Amino acid sequence: MQLHELKPKTKNKKRITVGRGGKRGKTSGRGTKGQNARAGHKNRPEMRDFIKRIPKLRGRGVSPFKSFAVKPWDISLSAINDAFKAGQAVTPKTLVEQGIVEMFKGKIPSIKILASGEIDKKLSISGCLVSAGAKAAIEKAGGTVAA
Repeated sequence: MQLHELKPKTKNKKRITVGRGGKRGKTSGRGTKGQNARAGHKNRPEMRDFIKRIPKLRGRGVSPFKSFAVKPWDISLSAINDAFKAGQAVTPKTLVEQGIVEMFKGKIPSIKILASGEIDKKLSISGCLVSAGAKAAIEKAGGTVAA
């Protein structure tokens, strides 16, 4: 091995040169003058970006006049007639137990009994909204309706 055949173990680091030919000279990658060239610069967001950040109710879908209120479950007299025996009490809780109504967000929903179908059993209904026709049919069959 000769002196001119020796090679260094590690290469020399390239120095970052300052000047027109260097990597980080003159404007150092910041473009030219102005707010963006300064240290600690911070542009305020444009109005559109600011509006996007604010959470809002962005419209109400098809109908803007649709109510937020949760509507009651509609149940026919025939469904109640099939599920309950004569003399039983009909409440929202018993309707959930019978499987006629499902829980809504972990709670027993409000229920309205409609006059579609026939009833021939004496039932006592409480805790449910009842239409006028359904109330007449229940009382005609010998049942009672409590508010």
